[in-house]
Amino acid sequence: MFLSHPPPQAIQPTYYPLNFSPRSSPKPPSYSVAFYNPPTTSSAAGAKTSNNHLIQSLCKEGNLKQALRLLSNEPSPSQQTYELLILCCGRRSSLSDALRVHRHILDNGSDQDPFLATKLIGMYSDLGSVDYARKVFDKTRKRTIYVWNALFRALSLAGHGEEVLGLYWKMNRIGVESDRFTYTYVLKACVASECTGDHLAKGKEIHAHLTRRGYNSHVYIMTTLLDMYARFGCVDYASNVFDGMPVRNVVSWSAMIACYAKNGKAFEALRTFGEMMKETKDSTPNSVTMVSVLQACASLAALEQGRLIHGYILRRGLDSILPVTSALVTMYGRCGRLEVGQRVFDRMRERDVVSWNSLISSYGVHGYGRKAIQIFEEMLANGASPTPVTFVSVLGACSHEGLVEEGKRLFESMWRDHGIKPQVEHYACMVDLLGRANRLEEAAKMVQDMRTEPGPKVWGSLLGSCRIHGNVELAERASRRLFALEPKNAGNYVLLADIYAEAQMWDKVKKVKKLLEYRGLQKLPGRCWMEVGRKMYSFVSVDEFNPLMEQIHALLAKLAEDMKEKGYLPQTKGVLYDLETEEKERIVLGHSEKLALAFGLINTARGEPIRITKNLRLCEDCHLFTKFISKFMDKEILVRDVNRFHRFKNGVCSCGDYW
Repeated sequence: MFLSHPPPQAIQPTYYPLNFSPRSSPKPPSYSVAFYNPPTTSSAAGAKTSNNHLIQSLCKEGNLKQALRLLSNEPSPSQQTYELLILCCGRRSSLSDALRVHRHILDNGSDQDPFLATKLIGMYSDLGSVDYARKVFDKTRKRTIYVWNALFRALSLAGHGEEVLGLYWKMNRIGVESDRFTYTYVLKACVASECTGDHLAKGKEIHAHLTRRGYNSHVYIMTTLLDMYARFGCVDYASNVFDGMPVRNVVSWSAMIACYAKNGKAFEALRTFGEMMKETKDSTPNSVTMVSVLQACASLAALEQGRLIHGYILRRGLDSILPVTSALVTMYGRCGRLEVGQRVFDRMRERDVVSWNSLISSYGVHGYGRKAIQIFEEMLANGASPTPVTFVSVLGACSHEGLVEEGKRLFESMWRDHGIKPQVEHYACMVDLLGRANRLEEAAKMVQDMRTEPGPKVWGSLLGSCRIHGNVELAERASRRLFALEPKNAGNYVLLADIYAEAQMWDKVKKVKKLLEYRGLQKLPGRCWMEVGRKMYSFVSVDEFNPLMEQIHALLAKLAEDMKEKGYLPQTKGVLYDLETEEKERIVLGHSEKLALAFGLINTARGEPIRITKNLRLCEDCHLFTKFISKFMDKEILVRDVNRFHRFKNGVCSCGDYW
């Protein structure tokens, strides 16, 4: 056999250098190969077929090194041999071997085979070497749609969405016809890099292209289109795509549920999940579906719904999947059952950093900053490496408990100990931490010393802190930046007006309100949700459609009078109108939190806690009112506002009036 031949010693190799210069990835190891061509004899000619077959068999067995040794002595490798070698290189994650196979293809003159070019591009993509993939594409003269698609896939996976879109328009200009895979890849490219309005416009254009070509009934393309709109926050567009799909699979349903859950429409997410359970017979919800449904339950603090979902997860055996168990930890934490979330975490056989983040965040949102830090330290001791999200969670926990020095220590450790460069979100957490602790000058200095543009999150944290401590001068400075950065965000104007109202600066309140009106903006109405008897109820300050509203208002009026006798004094300084005290009290009595609270008192049994979720920060009057109710009605009340949990019991709130 030729395997016994001694290796060539004195032959000067001739080969074609690849000459690739990666744009961003590290330079690969240099590799040069001398290809020895043994003399052609009758025995070698007879071995040609068997050598190809043997190389292919070795590749299928994963024996790449032995296959490559045989390749050096094979004069005529077949297309299938090269294909299996390419696939084996990708599976073995060996860039040096991949370059060796590619070089052999060049030597053999097979580099212009579109089929092999497609496989090479896919191989380099799997190896994380998109620059090599692009070079193969550029050198290929006959580019079939499969070659184009392979490059689109490689660039999209690498986050080069803009490049994909540019090539897509070029492909259209030269008359290459798209297929169903093309549309899937270019739609993904629209969200592969930073989502901008320009990318959304291009996505809509691609939507028009595929509709004209008759692909709007293809389930995979339409699911990808739905997901694209969801990532841009275009819920109505995504919903229209979903409603127009003649056929839906579990991926389609999951994508629509995730779209609702991630864009603040948790009600719709749960409703869609209910429809999925009724309508689908051939497919059942998978782990991805469950994660989104649990996120919706967490958003609404729908504990009973979450328990039902947990039972379904256990019956389906999905509780061993990490993202599902992490979502369960978060769901129980956000529904006020922190101890159950802890039990779920403790029973996990394995944990990743997302699992740890879920538990840290759960303790943080309840205001247990020291416990969150303890869990963070346990995570490090267990060998898990923190991520930027980890530090957002633990810094937020420090903010809720006023742990300024601990937060500063953690912030400084990010780069020093973990090599994580603080991002805008981390600076926003630090500004919030310092601001809540009334260290506003220090917070302002941190903003001033940032090397990058602070952005809306940082300035918003500073403005929120000014609202807590009534610092008008700094609030005006922060709001000027926010008005420039977010001219359409009504919340910033309302926050500034609140600060002016507390300072009795009514002329300036009027100016801000006129600015709101001039720009066509409206204050986001306060809304609360609560779960009673496994049904979700929603409350807004002006709700004429609730048949119990008259009974609710009557109960609130009676409770307010009773509470006043026990020391309750309505806090009306946040009312943005220069009105009589009695009228201001009537306004704050109609806040959505109080409506939900009265509804809960009417519809829950003695000893059963009331759980309320609010879309805005809990106001001072609702906070005080709920403390009184918890004491004199002997009721445990949990309110989760946009920032944190408040657990009211016996007239005391778990936040310690620090929120």
